[in-house]
Amino acid sequence: MKWLEWAQKLQAIAQIGLTYSQNPYDIERFKSIQVIAAEIAATHSNVEHPYILDLFTREVGYATPKVDVRGSVFRDNQILLVKEREDGLWTLPGGWADVGESPSEAVVKEIREESGYLTRVVKLLAVYDRNKQGHPPHPCYVYKLFFLCELIGGSALPSIETEAVDFFPEDGIPELSLGRVTPAQIARLFEHYRNPNLLTDFD
Repeated sequence: MKWLEWAQKLQAIAQIGLTYSQNPYDIERFKSIQVIAAEIAATHSNVEHPYILDLFTREVGYATPKVDVRGSVFRDNQILLVKEREDGLWTLPGGWADVGESPSEAVVKEIREESGYLTRVVKLLAVYDRNKQGHPPHPCYVYKLFFLCELIGGSALPSIETEAVDFFPEDGIPELSLGRVTPAQIARLFEHYRNPNLLTDFD
């Protein structure tokens, strides 16, 4: 999707320019670029222009990818999924990494908060560029980190973000929240589970 690539690159140029520019004319030019980037994203998606522009203008500092962490937890050859209240679809527990947390701390926290289960990170399975993974468009440029996590305690407990928690076999995966995880990614995680010697995937 070239339009998404253009919008993200223009937003990055505008964000970096607004961070370092002092000339008022340059600042106005970079703001104009930001507006154009939001218009491109809004024109080719089902998201309103003001929402995207607000999202862009709240990003400050040097532009870098956002980080999404996801936990792969297996039990009896089944994978843990949570049902999102936002769209009623299923996904791996996870979300945005917070400042002040290591990636492993972030994913363990997300799993606990969204599913009720306590886990320990075993291995980084994949680092993916979201744009290259078949997800629906997103205004931000995102890296997705998938971790294999060992179940060490807790019990199924929905949260303010999730309405159901369950384990599913590979041939019984429910409808997925594609903005968060894809069927191909789930299939690849099962491959990693069956073959612990696989190297970490990237890109």
